[in-house]
Amino acid sequence: MYNGIGLQTARGSGTNGYAQSNKFFVKPRSTSGGGPGGPHRPLRSDAAGADGGGTRKPNKEILEHDRKRQVELKLLVLRDALEEHGYTEDEIEERVAVARKAAEAEAAAAAEEAGSGRGAG
Repeated sequence: MYNGIGLQTARGSGTNGYAQSNKFFVKPRSTSGGGPGGPHRPLRSDAAGADGGGTRKPNKEILEHDRKRQVELKLLVLRDALEEHGYTEDEIEERVAVARKAAEAEAAAAAEEAGSGRGAG
C-alpha cells in the first residue's frame, strides 16, 4: 500500500499489487472556479457557451449528410419492397429514381423550413 492507495497485500488478488492513477479521468469542474479557464484565466470569446446559452450551433455539413442518409435509407427500403414484389431491375431503377427526386425535394424543403424557423426565433 502506498499513500493509502492500493491493496493491503497482493496475495490472493490475482494482481501484482501495483497501483497507478487513471490519467484519463476528467475531474468535474466546480462552478466557483470562475469558469472554464479557472479563477485566473479569462473566458475565451470563441469558447462554447460564451454567449451564455451553453449550446453550440449544429454543423451544417453533418446535418446535410444525415439528411442524405435518411433519404437513402427510405430508397433502400423501397428497393427491397419492390424486389420482394417481383418487379424487374429496370422497373425498380425507374421507380427508385422517381422516389429519389421526390424524397430529396421533400427533405430539402424540410431543411429549408427548419433553417428559416430557427433563424426567426
